[in-house]
Amino acid sequence: MAQIAKVEALVQTKCCSTKVYDLMKNNLAKLVDILPAQFKSVELLGGEEGCAGHVKLVKYDLGGPKTVKLRFEVIDDAKKSMEIVAFEGDVMQLYKSFKTTITAVDGNTVKWSIEFEKANELAPAPDHYILLATQVTKMLDAYLVI
Repeated sequence: MAQIAKVEALVQTKCCSTKVYDLMKNNLAKLVDILPAQFKSVELLGGEEGCAGHVKLVKYDLGGPKTVKLRFEVIDDAKKSMEIVAFEGDVMQLYKSFKTTITAVDGNTVKWSIEFEKANELAPAPDHYILLATQVTKMLDAYLVI
């Protein structure tokens, strides 16, 4: 019987971590400019950007071209936290469920949590996704500090 597992990363930032949260919430398409090798396009498919329920199609490269549809299910500005659920695309070939939570923990820390259920016992833990999340945070931090 499959079960939900979790991987996490805490990333220290030089800029205020709420700036990273705000950019991820309101302008995810900026990833294409900041990390063009990893992110090819980000398209709003439905809803209002920055609001719970909006859906995006992301084309990215993680050892080859990939796509994913994301639903921003929870956006909690009071807690500076959002939950993003992958519901279609390449990631769903490996995982039955895949939910990412991004939280601006304190002044200079961003916490990433990925809760996932493997599609089968041969599927790997999403270590490459948590590594990408760490890289994204570091690059956004460098961009926002300038």
